[in-house]
Amino acid sequence: MAQDVLCEVNNCKYWGSGNKCKADAIYVVSHKGDKASNSEETDCKTFVPEA
Repeated sequence: MAQDVLCEVNNCKYWGSGNKCKADAIYVVSHKGDKASNSEETDCKTFVPEA
């Protein structure tokens, strides 16, 4: 399991210093059903805009 989850989307409420994700869990989905061929075919559903 990954020790650090990095994120460069600094307007997400889970974004932390050093581009570290502070969410308790990460939810990623594929645009193509249950499989993806590359990262462009995925989205992070954990993203929440910073208030």
